[in-house]
Amino acid sequence: MFKIPSMKALVVGAALSVLPLTTTGCSNILVGIAGNALSGSNGSFFGAQEDPELVREALPFGLIAIEALVAAEPEDEDLLLAAASSFTQYAYAFVQQRAQMMEEKDPEMSRKEIARAKKLFRRARDYGMRAIEAEYDEDFRKKLEADPKSAFEELDEKEAVPYLYWTAAPWAMLVTLSLDDLASLGDLDKIEAMMRHAMSLDADWEKGTLHEFFVSFEARGELIGGSIAKAREHYEKALALTGGTKMGPHVTWAESVAVPQQDRATFNSLIEHVLSFDVDSAPEYRLVNTIAQERAQWLKSRAEDLFVEE
Repeated sequence: MFKIPSMKALVVGAALSVLPLTTTGCSNILVGIAGNALSGSNGSFFGAQEDPELVREALPFGLIAIEALVAAEPEDEDLLLAAASSFTQYAYAFVQQRAQMMEEKDPEMSRKEIARAKKLFRRARDYGMRAIEAEYDEDFRKKLEADPKSAFEELDEKEAVPYLYWTAAPWAMLVTLSLDDLASLGDLDKIEAMMRHAMSLDADWEKGTLHEFFVSFEARGELIGGSIAKAREHYEKALALTGGTKMGPHVTWAESVAVPQQDRATFNSLIEHVLSFDVDSAPEYRLVNTIAQERAQWLKSRAEDLFVEE
C-alpha cells in the first residue's frame, strides 16, 4: 500500500461515475457500501450476534438453501432479492475484507480470496438484476444499458430501494475489485444512476445506509466532482439516523477522508472511538460493529503506511 494515495487506479467511490480515485479509496468504498450489510432488514437476526466466526460458518448453508429455492421458483422476486442481499453481505464481511487483511502476510491466498469475492459479488448483482426485472420491469437491464439516467420509470416507489441497493452495491464492489479490467469501468455510470435514484426515493432507507454509501462517493475530491462538505453532511446524517450507535460511518470517514487528506489526528480519534465502543450497548448492530472494529484495528496497525511523516 502506498503512503501517498496513487492516481494509477480508477476506483468507485460509492455509486459513481468513471473517476480517477486513490488506491486507498478501494477499501473506503467497500466500507461505505457494506456499512449496514448485516444489520438491516435482511440481516436482523445475525445482526445481534456477537461471534463473527459463528455467523461466517453458518451463512454458507443459508446461501445454498436460498439458491435451491430460487432454482425452484426462478421468478420469485422475494427470493431473488434475498439471494442478492445475502451473497453481498457474506462476500464483503467474510471473504473480501479478510482477504484484504491477509494481503501482506499471505499475498497468494489473498489473491485467491479476492477472486472468490468477485464471483460472489457478480452472483449477487445478477440476482438483484433478476429481482428488479421480476418485480418492476422486465426490460430494465436493456434500458439501463441504453440510458442509465432514464431507466427508472417503473421503479417509482420506496419499495424499490432495496432492489436498487442490493443490485448496485455488489456491482460497485465487483468493479472496485476489477481494476485490471478496464471494460468494467464502463459500468460505473449505471451504478451511480441506480444509487442516485434510490436516494431520491428514500434517502434515509435502513437508517442511513445510503448516506454512508455517499460519504465515500463525495469524498473523492472537489477536483473530480466530489464535495467534502457534502460528504460531511452524509456522514452526520448517517450518525444521526442511528443515534451514533453504528461504527461503520466513523470507519468510512477515517478511510475516505482522513487518510486522503493526511489528517492523522482525525484518523486516530475516530479509530480509537470505534475500538472503544461497547458493541453490547447497541445489540441490533452488534455484529456489524464487531466487524467495523476488526477493520479499525487493521487500519490502526497500518497507520505508518497510510500517513506520511512530516
